[in-house]
Amino acid sequence: MRLLLDSHVVLWAASFPDELNPRCRELLVDGANTVYVSSVSIWELRLKESIGKLRLTADFESVLASLRFLELPVNWAHALRSARLPPLHQDPFDRMLVAQSLVEDLVLVTRDRKIQRYDCALLRA
Repeated sequence: MRLLLDSHVVLWAASFPDELNPRCRELLVDGANTVYVSSVSIWELRLKESIGKLRLTADFESVLASLRFLELPVNWAHALRSARLPPLHQDPFDRMLVAQSLVEDLVLVTRDRKIQRYDCALLRA
């Protein structure tokens, strides 16, 4: 399975794995699955850290790499797809994750109910 993690799932996987349901935890560590973290999620988490809403370790991205999570950069196809999504969710970070999951044919792992309104493959975290 090819998975794309929502930002809160990235945080939980790296720092608070017990927040994830058991099936999700199993899928994230199963070497048969490919797990992606969007550069948008890193941007969002580091922005939240910069305004004091969140604390991350200095080596947060190294922790993600140690978990064998792969970086998914944003490209033009993602940006165009995001701009064409129906206005079900106003958060630009989440809209980009939905677009990336659609363009790249990835299962989006989230608990965000607004994201769940989009027609993309989902896995509840």
